[in-house]
Amino acid sequence: MADEMKETVLKYVTAEYLEDDADPITFDTPLISGGIVDSFSMVSLKRFLENKYKISIPDDQATPEAFDSVDKIALLVRKFTLA
Repeated sequence: MADEMKETVLKYVTAEYLEDDADPITFDTPLISGGIVDSFSMVSLKRFLENKYKISIPDDQATPEAFDSVDKIALLVRKFTLA
């Protein structure tokens, strides 16, 4: 599920937040610190993840650091899908 999850998150971020002419991103591309995802976008990404995976991510866990790459997002989601 993890690889499928990473692909799903990568496709979502690419479709929602990248300009058409932007360089492709990978699982470890910095999203927040790289300026791809801002704080408003992070909220919509969190909502997408919660709806897609039927989880609730506490606000204190939804930090810029936790959302800074697809790899980190997958770790966060996995933490709450296994709980």
